[in-house]
Amino acid sequence: MTRAWATWILTPPLLAVLSACGPVPVAQAERSCLRDAEMAQRPRGSVTMGVGAGSDGWRGTMGRVELDVSSDYLMGRDPSDVFNRCVVNRSGQMPTRPLHDQPGWRG
Repeated sequence: MTRAWATWILTPPLLAVLSACGPVPVAQAERSCLRDAEMAQRPRGSVTMGVGAGSDGWRGTMGRVELDVSSDYLMGRDPSDVFNRCVVNRSGQMPTRPLHDQPGWRG
């Protein structure tokens, strides 16, 4: 009897987790795959610099550099191919229009 009760309790959350892994609508996949295509085109980064003074008398300069580089960029993959592959993986369908016709594409 304990097993039946545990199955009844655990099945709904397990189904919810598995359904989250399922395909998404193709339009949603196209929107989310734009970043993958952009990262395949070129790395992204930022530089932050400043001068600080604290209440304890500390004064100095600060700096930070962030750089995002994708493996697709390092492998020299075509952004259109990366986009198509991503959309198919997420939705199970080909994109409705090519990468260069996608809203928001900055190619």
